[in-house]
Amino acid sequence: DVDYLFGQVSIDKPFVDWSGNCGNLTAAVGAFAINGGFVAQDRIPENGIATVRIWQANIRKTIVARVPITNGEVQETGDFELDGVTFPAAEVQVEFMDPADGEGEGAMFPTGNLVDDLNVPGVGTLKATMINAGIPTIFLNADDIGYKGSELQDDINGNPEALAMFENIRAHGAVKMGLIQSVEEAANRQHTPKVAFVAKPSDYVSSSGKAIGAGDVDVLVRALSMGKLHHAMMGTAAVAIATAAAVPGTLVNLAAGGGDRTSVTFGHPSGTLQVGAEASQANGQWTATKAIMSRSARVLMEGWVRVPGD
Repeated sequence: DVDYLFGQVSIDKPFVDWSGNCGNLTAAVGAFAINGGFVAQDRIPENGIATVRIWQANIRKTIVARVPITNGEVQETGDFELDGVTFPAAEVQVEFMDPADGEGEGAMFPTGNLVDDLNVPGVGTLKATMINAGIPTIFLNADDIGYKGSELQDDINGNPEALAMFENIRAHGAVKMGLIQSVEEAANRQHTPKVAFVAKPSDYVSSSGKAIGAGDVDVLVRALSMGKLHHAMMGTAAVAIATAAAVPGTLVNLAAGGGDRTSVTFGHPSGTLQVGAEASQANGQWTATKAIMSRSARVLMEGWVRVPGD
């Protein structure tokens, strides 16, 4: 129904990174496409769910957004609560079809391994699961880098040494994944890959003051985006987490208790999130068939920016 191209604007440098998708914005794409008249009228019910088929041009994948409709218009308010989002809203289910990305040396696992030894000068040799699903992501064990997995933003973002370490890991992981040729190229590719670390469940208090019990989640995950620890979880990284959890033997799967699973509930700095994923193995290669999560979206403002023609 609609094409969607995403650009990640650098926070502190004058460039836009077009190397990946934003999963959270995907929920807004469906609603925006309906509001903007991009979706054929006969595909929008008077009341019910409109299925918007989105072509994600960055990663060349199909994403399906199921947008609630009331009286022919996008329903924005509701009682769906998402940790990290201030107010309840209407639930938008987002389905990532065939989310494994073929960029790099291989398909879902570009090195061909579920777990690699990643040698990072100045840090050491770390166990790492490197996956292309939703977005290229490097998963580490929290205790290997001196963390518990229950950290909040202030524990990491105020520490320049920690941020430099994560960027060093990200750069060397990007080379190993075949995304770049040299670590120097990582500076101009900040959006991908992501770096995340995992740990077995433990009790912690989220940034909103909500108590998260060890029994509430399968695994703890903290992820960095654009050089900082994310306040909750990027939608694309949530796809990577769920897909990795569905493959027995990855660091995410092992931290979640191992075995076969089709969904995972993980703890992040703002609370918890459940994501479903299906993965299968054929001819020794793992692939993901789909990943599903719920998001919300609403119009915040509308306006015009006047750009000179020359």
